[in-house]
Amino acid sequence: MDATGALDGSDGAGVGEGGESFRELRPPRRLRLWQLAPIVGLAAVGSLMFAFPLAFEFGGDGGAVIAMLGLLLCCCAAGWGMMAARRVGHTWPGLPARDSGRRASWRVVLLYALVVAVPAALAIWRVARLR
Repeated sequence: MDATGALDGSDGAGVGEGGESFRELRPPRRLRLWQLAPIVGLAAVGSLMFAFPLAFEFGGDGGAVIAMLGLLLCCCAAGWGMMAARRVGHTWPGLPARDSGRRASWRVVLLYALVVAVPAALAIWRVARLR
């Protein structure tokens, strides 16, 4: 322990009048491998199920069903990933931090909605053309 009484090894920066340290002692929360592995696996399987019927246009109605199931799995993996990231404290660029009390700008929310809606509409249109 140094002369200022700080336990974090700092040179006194961030130390209050009573010698208490304002440095965060807990490490930042991160997504662990056991949280990421099922999300990445589900996204990979879903994207392959979505891409193969669209690329090779299998005959019959099975191609459209497999493609829509793959799209559903991709969307589930994306939602699962977003919820896991939010749980550890990550936020999307342009959006306020959790429990900050600020509201998100409607422009940012509209931009994110368009980024999701346009590819989803194109994907559904493409799957509908398989029939």
